[in-house]
Amino acid sequence: MAVPNAWAASLAQAVAEVVGEPLADRLVEPGRRVSRAATGAGRYASRWCTPEDANRSRGPCVVKEASGMSGGFVSRGFRGRRRPDAEVADRLPPGQYLTPEFPVLSAGPTPHASLSAWEFSIVGASPAPLRWTWDEFRALPTETVTKDIHCVTKWSKLDTVWEGVSLDTLLAGVATDATHVVAFCDGGYTTNLPLAEVTGGKAWIAFAFDGAPLAPEHGGPARLLVPHLYFWKSAKWVRGLELVNRDRPGFWESLGYHNHGDPWREERYQGD
Repeated sequence: MAVPNAWAASLAQAVAEVVGEPLADRLVEPGRRVSRAATGAGRYASRWCTPEDANRSRGPCVVKEASGMSGGFVSRGFRGRRRPDAEVADRLPPGQYLTPEFPVLSAGPTPHASLSAWEFSIVGASPAPLRWTWDEFRALPTETVTKDIHCVTKWSKLDTVWEGVSLDTLLAGVATDATHVVAFCDGGYTTNLPLAEVTGGKAWIAFAFDGAPLAPEHGGPARLLVPHLYFWKSAKWVRGLELVNRDRPGFWESLGYHNHGDPWREERYQGD
């Protein structure tokens, strides 16, 4: 996956600001991990760093206060925090807060796919890859589901209503010895999941939210929906799944986020 370092670093910095943990403790450059000791409390690495640079008091790895970094990345839904009512408190995983908004975290332009050129694929299937045009995809049986969703940036939104095609429908009849899937998307984003986490009525390719076509800012025309895991696993602008026989970290996972992402276990980062 080709994603510019500046894009990745800026987006990871915005996430770190919202989550409230030092980015330098979490951001992973391939083969490198930046030391937490290099930063003060509430400060964030301003760019990719080597461990050697990070451990210098001054030098190429400059640290920068998080204030002023959220413009253009974080929507208003990230800012307000609502105390949950007693009757819904047990639906919030540890460390989460309730929001009535649908926050958006993004960097760079939002893709706007032409439906006439849109295609969804399952590769690695036997005997050959499976492909659907938009019209073919929309002709498949659909389901309407109501689910709570939980973002790693600590917001939760309850009783969200989606319409989509179950992964069970898309994978029906597929012969595979795969153990995992890698979702791939417009813009080069990927995320990895065990096959068992997207089958058995657990995942959908969603094309509608709250009774309306899914807006591009929320991943339209179609996104992966895996609501029982942290929401970064519900990849926006999804264009297909690759069936693989080993776990292969995706975009956020290669930057130190947890491979699994269960919100009830607070599986936010590697090692959690």
